[in-house]
Amino acid sequence: MSQVAATRFGKRLPEGGTIGVMAPSGPYFNASDIDRPLRWWRDRGYTVKLTDSVWLKDDYVAGPPEKRAEDLNSLFADPEVDVIQVLWGGTGAIEILPFLDYDLIAQNPKALMGFSDITNLHIALRQESGLATFHGPGLGSMGVPERKPFTWDSAVAAFTTGGTGEVPRDPDDPYVRTISGGRVTAPIVGGNLFTFAHLIGTPWDPVFDGAILFFEEVNELPYIVEVQLHQLAHAGKLDHVVGVVVGELFDCDWRETRPDTPRTRSIEDVLERCLLPLGVPILYKLPLGHGKHLASIPLGVQATLDADGQTLTVEQPGVAPAA
Repeated sequence: MSQVAATRFGKRLPEGGTIGVMAPSGPYFNASDIDRPLRWWRDRGYTVKLTDSVWLKDDYVAGPPEKRAEDLNSLFADPEVDVIQVLWGGTGAIEILPFLDYDLIAQNPKALMGFSDITNLHIALRQESGLATFHGPGLGSMGVPERKPFTWDSAVAAFTTGGTGEVPRDPDDPYVRTISGGRVTAPIVGGNLFTFAHLIGTPWDPVFDGAILFFEEVNELPYIVEVQLHQLAHAGKLDHVVGVVVGELFDCDWRETRPDTPRTRSIEDVLERCLLPLGVPILYKLPLGHGKHLASIPLGVQATLDADGQTLTVEQPGVAPAA
């Protein structure tokens, strides 16, 4: 099996601590996209340190990849920064991977939070630097009306205490589904399916051996999700996974507003068709994805998937023990 760097943990966000922010992917749209979250953190007694990339725009990315990488490297090196929360996802984080200083990051581990396109960073930082990271909201989600305290409180708890315990269910829809029963404890890895599928064959080719694979997706029709899962299988990426957690597949089923393909296989049909042959525990529909509610979880740490009991429990905090 392939190897990854030994796990490293950043420190916890202390009371009144500093959150460093950079934009690895998409740019801001309105100044209020940044001002509102800044006020949210500051109203709670924290300091936010913005890098230049937060204010850069180059069509659909936040400035040149070299500059975005420079800003992320600088946040890891900055002794005043306690944790890192990216602006948000979008597209473009894959561009900065060649310019990151993985040795510097390994020597200065810090908790980093984001999701969606930030899966590029979750995968690369774990494999190159051993860094445990957080799948959770970017700065742009904090305090905005589209999100709720469930999301914000989970993010703060992850940064300050490590995100251990049972992953809560969606407060509006607590239903989850067992696709395949069983129980396993292993590191949990993954993120956005579209994103990590595109890392196959690169220097950051995803390593899921011996792990619980977590994935989520947004606005992809069932046949696209099925193609991506077949790609993972044919590339051998699913050969040694020991469990699968499927988060939200937000707007991924056939619907009247997307009649561009026939109404044939449903998204759950796809999951059964592609995942049941793995013979591992599989749980579907925890609030981990692009929906209204987003729970923050650490990646690269030990977790227990109990598909029979329909729970995912994070056993190991994503930050170092309190001093």
